[in-house]
Amino acid sequence: MSYAVPQTPQRPLPGAYVQTPAPSFNYQSRLNNPPTFQSSAIPTHQQHGAQGQDQAFTQQRQQVGQQSGRPQPEELRPIERASRTINQSLKQELNYPSLDEYVIQGPSTDYDVSSQPAWAPFQKVKSYNIPEVIFTQYNNAQISTLMGLFADLNHAWVAIDNAFYLWDYTHPHPDLIGFEEQPNNITAVRLVTPRPGVFLPSITRLLVIATTLDIILVGVASQAAPGGGQSVTLFSTRLSISIKGLHVDVIEGSATGRIFFTETGNDDVYELTYQQEERWFQSRCARINHTSKGLTAFNPVPMLGFGQKPQPERVIQMAMDDTRGLLYTLSSRSTIRVFSLRSNGFALTVAKTAHSITTDLQHTQINNTDLLSPNLSIISITPITSQESSKLHLMVTTTTGCRMFMSAAASTFYSIGPTSMVLQHIKFPPIDPSRPPSGQQSSIQMVSYGNNPALNSTSKALVPTRRAVRYAPGYFFCLVRKNEGNDLLFLSAPDTGRIARGRENPSLPKYPELGLWPLLGSRAEDIGLVSPAFEASKTPAGFGNELAVQYDSPTSEVAILTNTGVHTYRRRRLVDMFASAIKVGGGDEGLEGEIKRFIRFYGPSETASTALAVACGQGLDVTSDSRVARITDPIVLEFARKAFIEHGGKPHFNENQMMDQSVPTIDAIRPSPRHEGLALYIARLIRSIWSKAVVQESMSPVTGLIVNPTVSMGKLQTISQDLLSLKEFLESNKSFIDGLAGPDALGRASTKQDEISLQAEHRALHSLVVLVENIIEGIAFIQVLFEEQITEIMSSLSNETRQQVRNLTYEGLFSTASGKDMAKELVKAIVNRNIANGSNVETVAEALRRRCGTFCSAEDVIIFKAQELLKRSSEAGSESESGRNLLNEGLRLFKQVAGSLTMEQLQWAVRNFTSMQFYAGAIQLALDVAKESDRGNRALAWIQEGRQAQDPRATAFNSRKRCYNLIHEVIMNLDEASTQAPSMIDGQYTVTARRRTEAYDVIETSEDEAFQTDLYDWYLSQGRTDRLLEIHSPYIVTYLQRKAQDDIANADLLWRYHSQNGQNHEAARVQLDLAQSGFPLTLDQRIEYLGRAKANASTSTLGVARQTRHQLLRSISDLLDVANIQSDVLQRLRVDPRISAERRPQIEKELNGTMLPFDVLYNQYADQAGFFDLCLLIYQAADHRNPTDIRNTWQNLLDRKHDDTVERGEPQPFEAVSEAVRSMGIRLNLSETMFPINDLIPILERYSVEFQNGVGPETWIMDTMIDIGVPFESLYSVLEGMFYNDEAPFQGKNRRYIAKDILYVVQKWFQDSSRGTGKILGGESNAAAISATLQMVQPTLDARRAEECQTLRMRIEHVLR
Repeated sequence: MSYAVPQTPQRPLPGAYVQTPAPSFNYQSRLNNPPTFQSSAIPTHQQHGAQGQDQAFTQQRQQVGQQSGRPQPEELRPIERASRTINQSLKQELNYPSLDEYVIQGPSTDYDVSSQPAWAPFQKVKSYNIPEVIFTQYNNAQISTLMGLFADLNHAWVAIDNAFYLWDYTHPHPDLIGFEEQPNNITAVRLVTPRPGVFLPSITRLLVIATTLDIILVGVASQAAPGGGQSVTLFSTRLSISIKGLHVDVIEGSATGRIFFTETGNDDVYELTYQQEERWFQSRCARINHTSKGLTAFNPVPMLGFGQKPQPERVIQMAMDDTRGLLYTLSSRSTIRVFSLRSNGFALTVAKTAHSITTDLQHTQINNTDLLSPNLSIISITPITSQESSKLHLMVTTTTGCRMFMSAAASTFYSIGPTSMVLQHIKFPPIDPSRPPSGQQSSIQMVSYGNNPALNSTSKALVPTRRAVRYAPGYFFCLVRKNEGNDLLFLSAPDTGRIARGRENPSLPKYPELGLWPLLGSRAEDIGLVSPAFEASKTPAGFGNELAVQYDSPTSEVAILTNTGVHTYRRRRLVDMFASAIKVGGGDEGLEGEIKRFIRFYGPSETASTALAVACGQGLDVTSDSRVARITDPIVLEFARKAFIEHGGKPHFNENQMMDQSVPTIDAIRPSPRHEGLALYIARLIRSIWSKAVVQESMSPVTGLIVNPTVSMGKLQTISQDLLSLKEFLESNKSFIDGLAGPDALGRASTKQDEISLQAEHRALHSLVVLVENIIEGIAFIQVLFEEQITEIMSSLSNETRQQVRNLTYEGLFSTASGKDMAKELVKAIVNRNIANGSNVETVAEALRRRCGTFCSAEDVIIFKAQELLKRSSEAGSESESGRNLLNEGLRLFKQVAGSLTMEQLQWAVRNFTSMQFYAGAIQLALDVAKESDRGNRALAWIQEGRQAQDPRATAFNSRKRCYNLIHEVIMNLDEASTQAPSMIDGQYTVTARRRTEAYDVIETSEDEAFQTDLYDWYLSQGRTDRLLEIHSPYIVTYLQRKAQDDIANADLLWRYHSQNGQNHEAARVQLDLAQSGFPLTLDQRIEYLGRAKANASTSTLGVARQTRHQLLRSISDLLDVANIQSDVLQRLRVDPRISAERRPQIEKELNGTMLPFDVLYNQYADQAGFFDLCLLIYQAADHRNPTDIRNTWQNLLDRKHDDTVERGEPQPFEAVSEAVRSMGIRLNLSETMFPINDLIPILERYSVEFQNGVGPETWIMDTMIDIGVPFESLYSVLEGMFYNDEAPFQGKNRRYIAKDILYVVQKWFQDSSRGTGKILGGESNAAAISATLQMVQPTLDARRAEECQTLRMRIEHVLR
C-alpha cells in the first residue's frame, strides 16, 4: 500500500511526516486473527475485557516500529508499566517545594481573596452554643474568668474563680466535667503531654492548672465515645507545688513531658518537675527557676523620660518546637528568646530584640511603611518544625498583621542550639476589604515578588492584630480588634496547586495564598486545631503538598471559641473548590471560564485529576444541616465528567526524544494530561498504603505470635470503594475517552502521528485500568486474609515464605509477579488450614474466587477440590473402591487444570498419588502438566537440534524436566514396591503387579517424545541398559540413533536393540556405521564390527528385499577386505625391524584406527615397505586392473620371497615361492585379473629354470597351481602357448621344461576326467588337439617321459575311438 505524502510537511520527524495519512486497517480481521505468538509475561487474568483491543493496538504498534526502522518499544507488562507510572507520580508529589523554596528572602503580598465562596480556602462547618449552665456559672463569677479549647479532644473549658469546667462542645446536651477541689483563684490552664512511665498508660494528657497559690496536675484520660467525639475523664494525681508569691499566666509543655511556666512579675522561666515516687532530698513535684538572675541583661531597658518608671519585662507567650528541642518565649518588649532543651537541659542561645528585627528590615528592599515602624510590636510567635522547613524556624506576627519568617543558625557544629536569628521573609497583610484601591474592579489581589511597584505594603486591614496563629502547612488565623468589641477574622492558606507549578513557570508568584474574611460576630477567646497536625511527608520536600493527601487524610479543621460559642472551619480541598465552582454555576460560559481558570492556575493534569475526583464523588460540601457530605448533584457530576473527557488534552511527541533514533517512536510520546491526571488520582488514593508492608508481627507473653495489618481494614475498605467508583466511571465512559475506546478510535486518526499517539495513549491508560482492577482484588484478598485465622496461617508457612510475607508490600502485592505468587501461597495456606479443620474447601475457595479472582481463579477452586478429594481418599483407604473412585476423580480434576498447577502443587499431588500406589495417575498427571507447560513442544525441537545451552527453548525443556523428574521418583518407588512383593499368587496377578503394568502402559504409550527421551536418558544414567532393550516404543530407535552419534556404548545399544528384536539388517547397518565411525576404536574392533555386520547381513530379515541385503553384504565385505589388508600392514609394520622406535608409535596411531583409503595404504605403507602381496590385495579391493602393475608386483613379490629365503637359509626358496603363490591364489580367489596365470606361470617357469633348476621337484609349479584349484584347461593352454612361442629361455633344449609340465598337466587332467562321468579332457575335439600336441612334445622329452607320453597318447586315442 502506498501513502500520499504532501509536498511540504509542516514539521519533519525522523522516519515519518506528521501529516502522512494513516493507512486503513481491517480491525475486525485483526481481532479475529490475533498474533500467533504472544508474550507469556502477560497473565490472562490481567487482560480482561480489553484483550482484543490490546492485541489490535499491539499489532499496530509492531507495524509502526517495523516501518520506521526504529527499535521495538520496551516490553513491559501493563501492570509493570502502571506501577512505574504510579511511582513516578508519587515521586513527583514528593518533589513539592519545601517551605524554604517559596518563602524566600524578601517581601510578598500575594493573596487571592475572591468574592466567590467556591474559591474560599476555608468553609464554616458548624457553630456550637455554649451551654446555659456555663453562663449561669459565669454570672456568678467574682474575680476572674478564663476560657479555652482542647480542640483535639472536641472539648472547651472555662475557669470561673476557683472552679474549672470542661464540656464536649460537639454534644447537643453535654455534661459538665468539673474540678472544684481547690479554693484558690485559677490564673492559667494548659493541657500538656505527660512524661512517659509516670502515670498509667490510660493517662494520655496532663491538665496543668495554675492558681494563686499552687500549680496542680490533673490526669486526663480520653477515649472515643459511642456516639462520636471524645469521652474525657479527670483523675487526681496528688501532684502539686506551691507558687506563693508568683502570678503564673503562661504555661507550655514539651512532647517529652517537661512543663514550663512564667509569671507576670518578671521574665523568668520556671520548670515544673514531677515523678512517680518521692526520693531522697527530692519530692514528687518541684519547680526550678532556669533564669533566676533574670533575662533583662540580654535586653537593655529602653531609654525613658525623667521621672518615668520602666514597666517590668514579662513573658507573654511560650511556644515549643519539639522537633528541634527549642523553647521560644516572647516578652512584653517584643524580645524573642530561644532556649535549647537538648539532653534534658535548658540553655539560652538566642535573644532577638525588636530593635534587632528592625535592623534586619533595613537590609531588605522594602519602602518605608507604617506597618514596620521602629516601635515594632510583636503579638505572637509560632514555631516552624524541622519537618516543614530545614531553614525557617519561627513565624512572628506583628500588631499590624505582618508575618515575619525567621531563620536561625548555629555558629559551630558543636553548639547546643542556634546562636543567631535573622529575618528571611515578610508577608504583608491583604488589601482592606472595606476600602478597595481605586480602579480595582475585583477583590483579587495578585502581586509578584520583589520590590515591585505593585507591592502593597500599606494595607492596615489587620490593624490592630490582637491574636494570630499559624498551623502547618501555612494556615493563618488572624484576629483583629474592632471598636464594637467584636473581632474581625482573616483566614488564609497556601494555594498549593500554584505553588507546585512554581517550578514549571518561574514567573508565577512564589507564595500565593487564598484568603477569606468570614463574619465572626463576636470576640474570640481561643483557637485550636481539631484535626491531627498536617504532614504530607516527614521531610521538608513534599511536606506541604495538600493536593497529595486530599483523598487520603482527613481535612484539617480548626475550632474558634468565642464568647457566644464554638465555630469550626474546615480546610477546603482543591477538589471541593472545583465541585463548588461547578455547583455555583453561572451557565455554560461561566463554567467554561472556571475550567480555563483552573487550567491556567493549576495546569491541565491537575485539572483532569480534580475533575475525575469530582466525577467519582470525592467532592465535599457542608449541607444545610451543617454536615460534611459528598456532592452527589447529577449536574455537578456530569460537568466534571465532561471536563475530564473534553479538557483532558492529547498525547504529544517528545521532540527531544524523537531526535534520538534509539528511542522507539511510541516511547517518544508523552501521554495526555488526562492520563497524568488519572495516574495522580490513583496515586493519591493509595499513597498511604503503597509502600507499606501488608502484615506486621508482634509477640505477646500471653498469646504468643500476633499478626496484625499495618493498615486498618476501614482504611482499605475506603480505598477499595473509591477505586470501585473509579473503575465504574472508566467502564461507563470508555467509549468517550481516547485511548480506552478500543480499536474503533483508530478510525478517527487522520495522520500517522495521531495513530501512534493514540496507541501510546491506549497503552498508558490500559495499564492503569489493569492496575485499578488489581488493587481492588488485592484489597479484597487482604480482607479475606485477615478474616481468617491469620496467625495460624503465618505459623504454618515455612521460615523462608514467612519472611517473604513479612517483606511483602502493597506495591509488591498489587503490581509484581512475586507478590501475586506470594498471595497464592497464602491462599493455599488458607485452603490447607480449612482442609485440616475439615471445612468445606469448595465453599472457601468459591468465596475467594468471587471476591478476589486474580488470587483465586476458577482453576484454583478446582485444584483445591482435587486436593480435598485426595485427602478424603487417604482417609477412605486407597485399597477400597470408594478410595480408588476418589483418586480417579481427583486425577480428572487435576488434569482439567494441568496448565495452572504450580510445581509445588504438582509435587504434592504426585507424592500423594504415589503414597496411595496410584502410580499410573501420578505419571499421567505429570505428563499432562509437562505438556501444558510447553504446548508448542519447543523442548523437543531443542533436543533434536543439539541442546544448545544459549537457546531460549532450553527454558521450555527445564520446565518439562521438573515434571519428568517426578515421574522418575514414581518409577523408583514402583520398582521398589514390585521387588518387595510377588507378581503372582495362586496363578493370579497381584495388585502390585497390576499397578506396575498400568504404570508402564502409561509410560510406553505416551506420545510425549521429549518425555521418552528424558526417560531413556535417566535409564542410561542409572545404568539400566537392560530396561532400554526391553522397551517397545516408536521413540526408542530414534533416541538410540541420536545417542549413538555421541557415545560408542549407546551405539552398541542400538545394534543390540535391533538384533534382539530380529532386525538383523538394521543391526548390520549400525555395525557397518560403527566400523566407519570416528569413535576411538582400534582396527581390530572395527574388524569385529564388520564381522558381526557381515553375519547379520547374511541373515534374512523380514521386510528387507534380497537385493538390498546383498548390496549391504557387498559393502560390508569390501570394507572388511580393506580392514584386513590394513590389519596385515599394521601387523607387519609392528615387527618390521626397519621401523625406528620413534616412527613406530606414529604408525600405530595412523593404522590402528579408522580405515585408510587405498591410495594411502598403497603409497605410504604397502608399496613403500615392499609388502607386494598386500599390494596385490589392494589392487583387487580397489579394482585396479592394470596388467603391467599386476605383473610387476607379482614379479617383485616372488623376487622378494626368493631373496628373503636365501638370506635366511631356510626353507628352500622354491618352497617359499610356492607357498606365496598358493596363499595369494586363495586370498585372490584365483581372480583372472589379480592372479593372471598367463603371466604368473611364465614367471614361475623362468624362476624355476634360472634359480631352482634341479633343486626341487620338477613339477612343483604345476602341483602348486593344481592344489589351489587352477583349471587344467587353463594350465594346459598357458603351457601350450609357451611351448609354441619359443621364447627365451625356453628355446632349444630348454623347451623340455615346458614339455615336461605339459605332459604332467595332461596326465593329471586325464586322470581327473576319467574318474567322473564328464567328458575326457574337455571333449573329443579338445582331446584330439591335446593328443596332437603331445605328439609334438614327445621328441623333446627324455626316453622315460617320451614313453609315458606315447602311452598317454594311446590311451587318449583309445578313448576317442
